[in-house]
Amino acid sequence: MKTNRKYIFALAFLLCPTMLLAASSTDNEILLDQQGDTLTLTIDQIGYGNKLGGSISSGVVATDWIFTGSNNTFDIDMIGNLNQIFGPTILDSSDVDLSMTGSSNIWDWNVGYGGSADSSVLDIAIDGDSNTMDFDWGYFASAERLDFDLDITGDSNVWDVDIDADDVTFDIDVIGGSNNFKIDQKDGAYGSLTMEWIGSNGDIDIMQQSGTCPTGINSCYGTITADFDTENATVNIVQKDSTD
Repeated sequence: MKTNRKYIFALAFLLCPTMLLAASSTDNEILLDQQGDTLTLTIDQIGYGNKLGGSISSGVVATDWIFTGSNNTFDIDMIGNLNQIFGPTILDSSDVDLSMTGSSNIWDWNVGYGGSADSSVLDIAIDGDSNTMDFDWGYFASAERLDFDLDITGDSNVWDVDIDADDVTFDIDVIGGSNNFKIDQKDGAYGSLTMEWIGSNGDIDIMQQSGTCPTGINSCYGTITADFDTENATVNIVQKDSTD
């Protein structure tokens, strides 16, 4: 484990009223408090045990990564093992590119719980083994028009994705074995889930619920398109209307 700290990041500010970056006592850490619109944020963290976010406690950081704003653009690259990204986020009309390369990494994001998360595009790529993802988007249909593209390559990864939003397009490509995936997509006027998975000995649970139609929408429905190339896998798919 490294004892020196290095920060490699480029920040391009278009409109950013408040930003705070600070360090902690172990490994590389970025503590971010951002409020404002039209920010372009580029972060590259390279090494082991890096952390971007807030909270955690005995593993340090505690707290920060408070991100609130609209029309923001993220480009985040983390390369190495035992890295972590976490923290509460509120995004509207934003574009997020996130790449994590390495093993035993953690991505834990809660977006829109205390506000909205509308009209955003997510492009996420995770490459490595034994990674953990806990991703929550929206809360009681507080989010609209999400376009989410997720690519995962590696073995023994565990992820839990909860999307509570209207009009969702979620495309997933997975290559690897012994992965454990849980997807819960609900409360949409239209929810689209497309998944391609190549690998063995995995466990997949998919729940898609049409939920409550937004104002002016009389018919809510979802679609699931799945292409699996696997052996010794367990797959559970539940799809239902709000009245069921």
